[in-house]
Amino acid sequence: MTTALVTGPTSGLGRQFAIQLAAAGHDLVLVSRDETRLTELDLELNESYGTTCEILPTDLSDRSALRTIEKRVADTNRPIDWLVNNAGFGLVEPFLASGVEDEQRLLDVLVTAPMRLTHAALPGMLDRGFGRVIVVSSFASWVTSGTYSAAKAWATVFVEGLATELSDTDVHATALCPGFVRTEFHERADMDVAGIPKQMWLNPADVVSKAIKDCEKGNVLSVPGMQYQAMAPMLRLSPRALVRRLSAMGSIEPDKS
Repeated sequence: MTTALVTGPTSGLGRQFAIQLAAAGHDLVLVSRDETRLTELDLELNESYGTTCEILPTDLSDRSALRTIEKRVADTNRPIDWLVNNAGFGLVEPFLASGVEDEQRLLDVLVTAPMRLTHAALPGMLDRGFGRVIVVSSFASWVTSGTYSAAKAWATVFVEGLATELSDTDVHATALCPGFVRTEFHERADMDVAGIPKQMWLNPADVVSKAIKDCEKGNVLSVPGMQYQAMAPMLRLSPRALVRRLSAMGSIEPDKS
């Protein structure tokens, strides 16, 4: 039996990762701050798929708590075969208007946690000759929108670097770079998304299904939606001054789940 660890599994993309990996027959380790919703998800997955779940209520911005999860990931007696770094963190205010401690927590969750958990997971995966790592990045990694975009840019490049190191192995790393996804995030963050065109929204189940398939295939970047697949190369190849101007025209970032 294989085991998948998913951070931030209680809503949005993380919930879909938990459901789809459970449906595929994996046991799960679920990491989230919300113990109540973790327990509810545990019961749901057990009833629906017979999944064995280990729930670990954890705030990944707490370095001591993060170390506990690192130890679990590195435990060779209970190996992790799939690692899904999905936990999200969003700030509505622009950089200068937000608190510096909030900015730090964003980096702790979006950068430090996936880096440390991936570092803990890879040695065992390489020793066993198999492993899958997904880091949920964002289409925002190719635009300029404060610390969030910077953190997601790090995530995307981090995975691209990992893929180079892992190229001759059966350990795959994939960065999922979705645009706008219909999840709870925007409502929780009190974001006004009324102006986003209908055709720009993605279904979370489809996003996750593509990410899992892309990771199995060894695809380094997973960009769901034809509309975003068309735009991604243009953003990546455009002069940065143009990207900055385009970014300044909009104040809403793609999904942060």
